[in-house]
Amino acid sequence: MTSRALTVGFDLDMTLIDSRPGIHACYQALSARTGTYIDCDLAVTRLGPPLEDELVNWFPADEVAAVADLYREMYPTHAITGTLAMPGAREAVAAVHATGGRAVVVTAKWEPNAKLHLEHLRIDADEVVGNLWAEQKAEALREHGASVYVGDHTGDVRGAHTAGAYSVAVTTGPCDAGELRAAGADVVLADLTEFPAWLESYS
Repeated sequence: MTSRALTVGFDLDMTLIDSRPGIHACYQALSARTGTYIDCDLAVTRLGPPLEDELVNWFPADEVAAVADLYREMYPTHAITGTLAMPGAREAVAAVHATGGRAVVVTAKWEPNAKLHLEHLRIDADEVVGNLWAEQKAEALREHGASVYVGDHTGDVRGAHTAGAYSVAVTTGPCDAGELRAAGADVVLADLTEFPAWLESYS
């Protein structure tokens, strides 16, 4: 690598944060509010894609947009405090900063709620860009000059490659190491606790 400052992109859900408890609580509240059954245990095993992709399993297609708005409105009350930082998350971001680099969070989550998570958990990202999934993430990665993107989903691998970035995958989300490698991840780590050592060898 050259000595220029490194920009690393990070996914949010199941990469930097374990949002399953908070999202589970928000889905339970949404189910109670709307009177519509949601299998909350199942839903939190499929985190990564946009919210609407999950809601279409439980609501008529013509109601999904309005229900998504309601969910996002309810989210700060139900999902923020129950969410945890993933092991190694703060240290991974700090490792990027220690190189003089920048850490940019690029997520499919609605941006205001993504920022609430990072503030609550004191994860010190330099920029947060929301509402982008899979290949769409390349827009923000290119804009911010990210040469590495870290995520837990095959969609994150596709986003990295679309941006021409190095794909670092972690097995803390719904996709296992085999799926991530098959999708083309350049390196697969068990979790972010392995990231600082990897970054040192990379940079």
